[in-house]
Amino acid sequence: MNDTVVVIMAKAPEAGMTKTRLSPPLTPEQAARLYEALLCDTIDGLAALDWADLALAISPPDFRLYFEQITPDGTRLLPIEGVDLGDCLEQAFESLFEAGYHQVLALNADGPSLPRVYLQQAAALLEQYALVLGEGQDGGYYLIGLKQLQASLFQGIAWSTPQVLAQTLQQAARAGLSAALTPQWYDVDTIQDLQRLKAELLGLPADRLGHTRQFLAEVDIP
Repeated sequence: MNDTVVVIMAKAPEAGMTKTRLSPPLTPEQAARLYEALLCDTIDGLAALDWADLALAISPPDFRLYFEQITPDGTRLLPIEGVDLGDCLEQAFESLFEAGYHQVLALNADGPSLPRVYLQQAAALLEQYALVLGEGQDGGYYLIGLKQLQASLFQGIAWSTPQVLAQTLQQAARAGLSAALTPQWYDVDTIQDLQRLKAELLGLPADRLGHTRQFLAEVDIP
């Protein structure tokens, strides 16, 4: 068991429930397949880390068997259910700190090309700061790292809006928590994001993001 764990906030890839902002131009079924590809590539990338354990916070909880089938042995699966992302994050952090981890990094499931060095930077920054956030290009964050549960960071946040990062930093300031940011990165939420990822794949090693490459080979992206 490492001192650090990276937990992916994962949803079951159900048509009409995942990547809805991509429908249209994708069909709901294609959008769900894309999410599954992004998730599987995110899992594959993090499973290679030797300095952190891997966990998945899975929703809905009754999809546990599906997640067992797509994760490597030793992955911690945390069935969670909440009214919003804040509830889910709080449950995941609480569970992993109770398991004995000293650092917990929570990561989204739809940015599989995230440079791994950003994760290493986040873990290093947690040695000096109480909170580390990965700044998203949409006003949110793709990563949040803590050394102990800070429930106030997940309360009073307008989730899925451009205010998420700013509001989280405001909550941190109110709680007297020191905070640091890692470089900006993006989630694949829109067709423009998907086009960016498709272009980015041209510069990545051919053995990376195999699931996403397969999806893009089968689906015509406008």
